[in-house]
Amino acid sequence: MTPRTSPLSRPVTIRRAVARDAKRLTRLVRGSGAYAGQYAAAVAGYRVGPDYIEAHRVFVAVGAEEDGGRVLGFYSLVLAPPELDLLFVADEAQGRGIGRLLVAHMRSEARAARLDRVRVVSHVPAEDFYRRVGAVRTGTVPANPPAVPWDRPEFEFRISAA
Repeated sequence: MTPRTSPLSRPVTIRRAVARDAKRLTRLVRGSGAYAGQYAAAVAGYRVGPDYIEAHRVFVAVGAEEDGGRVLGFYSLVLAPPELDLLFVADEAQGRGIGRLLVAHMRSEARAARLDRVRVVSHVPAEDFYRRVGAVRTGTVPANPPAVPWDRPEFEFRISAA
């Protein structure tokens, strides 16, 4: 576990996800306000299963025990090919630095895995966030109807050696 502090004023721990986190992570994805309205169909049937957690490097940001130790956000790093597959922060925890903590942790994991780049296909409303945390725009991924009927920005994180 990696304890870190954040603008939440209470410690946040980032730990490896385990199978019992699957339902909470699925609820976080499906309940994300960023996927309301026209974007809702993209996550309506989405599932983060125990098998996914087992196959990839999935990490969760957990609040302090005084706050119930709830999951504030999570990310998934796929190693081959290198991609930040998922990054979600609970709606009520957004704007408090959790996403930035998760990205910093992801960069550290990527560095440890000796990756030099990590691709991200961004949700359209998250584009500014990725720019602010240092991702570089590399292109656009065309729409893939019916699942994703809109073009999405593509970014990459360049991972420097330790």
